[in-house]
Amino acid sequence: MSKITTELLLERAVPRSTRLRKIETLNLSKLQLKTGDLDPRLFSRLRHLQKLDLSDNLLDKFPNSLTLPDLRVLNCNNNKLEDVTALKQFPLLEELTYENNVYLTLNDDYKVMFLLQNLRLLNGKDITKLANHVRRVNSRKLTSKVTAHWEKFFRDQLPEKHTAEQVKSIKKKFLKSVQTNVVYGPSSLSEFTRWRVKMIAEEFLAYSLGLELNTDPEPEEKMDENEEESTESPREAAEDMSQVGDFSSYINNVTVTPSKRKRNNSKPGSGNKRSKSQANTEEEAEDVSAEPLHFLQCHSKGNSREDFKTQLWSCVFEPLLDCGARKDPIVSSSRTVATCGGESICLIDCETGTVLKKYKVATEEFFSVAWTTLTMVISDSRKKSHNILAAAGRRGIVKLIHVAADFCYGEIKAHKKPIATVCFSPTQETHLFTASYDKRIALWDIGIPDCDYNFKASQLLVLEALSIPLRIALVPTCPDQYLLAGCEGGCFAWNIKLDKEQKSRAFEAMFQFPDEDGGITTSHRVDGLAFLNDDVIVSKSSKPGCIYLWSWSRSFDTKGKGCQRTVSALILAELEWSMTDLSYLTLSTCPAKDYVFCGDEKGSVWMYNLSNYTTAWSSAKGKRSDKRIPPTQILKWPELRANGEQLTEVLINNVVSDPTFTYLVVLTSVNITAIWKKS
Repeated sequence: MSKITTELLLERAVPRSTRLRKIETLNLSKLQLKTGDLDPRLFSRLRHLQKLDLSDNLLDKFPNSLTLPDLRVLNCNNNKLEDVTALKQFPLLEELTYENNVYLTLNDDYKVMFLLQNLRLLNGKDITKLANHVRRVNSRKLTSKVTAHWEKFFRDQLPEKHTAEQVKSIKKKFLKSVQTNVVYGPSSLSEFTRWRVKMIAEEFLAYSLGLELNTDPEPEEKMDENEEESTESPREAAEDMSQVGDFSSYINNVTVTPSKRKRNNSKPGSGNKRSKSQANTEEEAEDVSAEPLHFLQCHSKGNSREDFKTQLWSCVFEPLLDCGARKDPIVSSSRTVATCGGESICLIDCETGTVLKKYKVATEEFFSVAWTTLTMVISDSRKKSHNILAAAGRRGIVKLIHVAADFCYGEIKAHKKPIATVCFSPTQETHLFTASYDKRIALWDIGIPDCDYNFKASQLLVLEALSIPLRIALVPTCPDQYLLAGCEGGCFAWNIKLDKEQKSRAFEAMFQFPDEDGGITTSHRVDGLAFLNDDVIVSKSSKPGCIYLWSWSRSFDTKGKGCQRTVSALILAELEWSMTDLSYLTLSTCPAKDYVFCGDEKGSVWMYNLSNYTTAWSSAKGKRSDKRIPPTQILKWPELRANGEQLTEVLINNVVSDPTFTYLVVLTSVNITAIWKKS
């Protein structure tokens, strides 16, 4: 590996030079340089350096004292940079490029725009207008919010005569609180926002604890007519990833707004609130516990605005990362959701309705997506957590996508027939289950990619089913031992413990349910399956108009001998639901809030709050609820118009909430993703 010497610097100068202080342009690309090779003492002699090329090296950060006072142009493409804040030491920088540094995100773009006041070009794009917004409007709004937060919650906590310890204590509490509660802009910029809020709060405290606090917060600056709040990334849309697909950093998505909303069947006593969505009618306020935020048409084939036929099938909220300094100390749920349908996968910010990323494969129809968090070795044997998205569908191929890097790094040819659903193990981060139309459920170890995205996937297990598996769920109390599947021909359980020798396994149990005629059956389509808590299972389609809740522990004896057997599901309750005979309208649960969700054939979402029942069900002597439990609320589909025509015959294929039930994402048969927010 090359080390930087005076001779090397003189040789790589453009043109070659005889003295360091005369060098204005320097090319240090493709030298396998690491951060430790950038010697501040040597670089401090480059007093007149204006252009520096450090591309195609191994840099993970910049030393804090390179002392290049006249630097105007810097190229850091194709390195391993993880942080950009040290670039503030180059205040005259006008042009900066750091493409293909996979650990840098949109948040880092915004940081350099704030730190470098003279920056005009970032990754080849003119960011002048956006940077002015970040430095002026964004900063004023955050300053106002920080000041207001102090005034409302902390000013009165500090005694007029205070000690150093009291100041230290309230400073610690305030910094933590303000970073958690001051929110501005989309969730994709939450790290940048917390970074700026902390900076503003520290400056504010340094001033206010030494002087009289200004009781009139600075007014928010109004944006110019042409200076709209922008979440656009300065990066250009990524190029095609050879044969595996392509990501774009942002897209122009079509938003459909409701022209009139129907009255919801609401829980008695709920307050009157007007929907935030824009209605074209003066209809009276409705009793709702959830309000529609956005209606997005972002999975269109060929980006056609006329596409109202693409079916949307699966959505999963992105898990929060535990990334040391970048960890959010309080927030327990993400507002970014991955959705799939047709040829594309979208990442959506539920609060703003912004489509953050879109991934497309022209020959695919995606049916399922799932998240996992992998701990990857990044450089110098250091480890870092990254969210990986798995997506699969009609081609039987699993795509593995490193979302932060906008990169589909590989694929697994898992089945020769379509994959209906996928899910990751909650205990083994690399273990992925794929359920296919070939009547098999496979367990894969997807491996952990190295710094060059090399990975090795291996098949660990194959579960043989009697019919096509539609939904799968791991038993929460023993996720490494038992898996349940709702199939075209019934509900089954398999032992998936890997200490067993056989790689191919038949089911251990087939569950019996009541049928329409009052008898018992094992042969029925189960197209909805999820755990409400550690023991209660929710499933549907054993008979019309009914969703069953039943006990895992009291239905299945885990001490059995492992032979195939038929067991009766111990029913705890039935939920009242639509009488439709249409299939594949799946259900979901929010265990933290004891909620069940299921859409119907009329575009409605049935919501069940079961918190009043779960305690009784957990009792060993818990009795079955005699009557069907009605929905707590039914969210009615609004009357949407597209191109002047009303959208009709809307099926709700899937409904998913985030873990805290703040947002509800509704996927339809008409290429519309609806996002509701709990009031």
